[in-house]
Amino acid sequence: MRKTALITGFTGQVGSQMADFLLANTDYDVLGMMRWQEPMDNIYHLSDRINKKDRISIFYADLNDYSSIQKLFESRRPDFIFHLAAQSYPKTSFEIPIETLQTNIIGTANILENIRLLRQKDGYDPVVHICSSSEVYGKAKVGIKLNEETAFHGASPYSISKIGTDYLGRFYGEAYGIRTFVTRMGTHSGPRRSDVFFESTVAKQIALIEAGYQEPVIKVGNLSSVRTFQDCRDAIRAYYLLSLESEKGNIPCGEAFNIAGEEAFKLPEIIDILLNFSDMGGGIEIKQDEDRMRPIDADYQMFDNSKIKSFIDWKAEIPVKQMLKDLLNHWRDEIKKGRIPLNR
Repeated sequence: MRKTALITGFTGQVGSQMADFLLANTDYDVLGMMRWQEPMDNIYHLSDRINKKDRISIFYADLNDYSSIQKLFESRRPDFIFHLAAQSYPKTSFEIPIETLQTNIIGTANILENIRLLRQKDGYDPVVHICSSSEVYGKAKVGIKLNEETAFHGASPYSISKIGTDYLGRFYGEAYGIRTFVTRMGTHSGPRRSDVFFESTVAKQIALIEAGYQEPVIKVGNLSSVRTFQDCRDAIRAYYLLSLESEKGNIPCGEAFNIAGEEAFKLPEIIDILLNFSDMGGGIEIKQDEDRMRPIDADYQMFDNSKIKSFIDWKAEIPVKQMLKDLLNHWRDEIKKGRIPLNR
């Protein structure tokens, strides 16, 4: 029988592209977990295969509903779990801190506790990828490369929720022998990236301006951050390779890995790159919007990727400029299809 990979957060940027990768590069059956009311934009291209149950199907559940998670694991028992679902927007987390903490920490505990109980009952032993975030490092010191031993410093309710998620992945691995591994991915982008994130909202606004739906002004928040950028598709490949090594027993239970781009950009540089892809670039004004500012921000993030490279043969392959061009073209395509995004 084919192995089954469960993807939580199936309809998001990372989850939908994880499904694409697994369908193209493995013979796994793919089980996408989603809430019944979620938008389907990122998975419409899979609708025919889902309807035909051609190696991919949907299970409706909610991280905050323990009984639905229990039903999922008792009935389907996936061999691999890629836990990508989260309230993943740092800016939004300031407005809904309790929901962010509940979804990301308790939701992750609901998954791991169900696995623990089934493991205790009959030896159920899946590989579990817990997706943390580079935001756990928060207000890092300028000039240092962040490695897996760098102290956490939460800079938003989101980052604090991911610190809890991170610790849960480690705890359930070390305490109960569940084959967990934790990833802390730096800023990742590309097609299907939500417009609540900096580079995606800039690309979306450029596309709206080009199509005549927005005046030639791009509204932005804090531009003082220095960050690495990486294509989501490269990160997904790392997730998969780590899962294989975990299955072989080559990764200690609960181990954590940074996955990030290795070239740092000031945020105005990202704007310039995107504007250079547009014929209207020179006529567009950049304006800071107070509503887009966070009370506290992660100002500097540069990473040490040496640990992950010691476990798997991996490096980022998609250049940042190509990633940003693909992101801009994604928004152009959405607008051409009549899916005109709100200017938020």
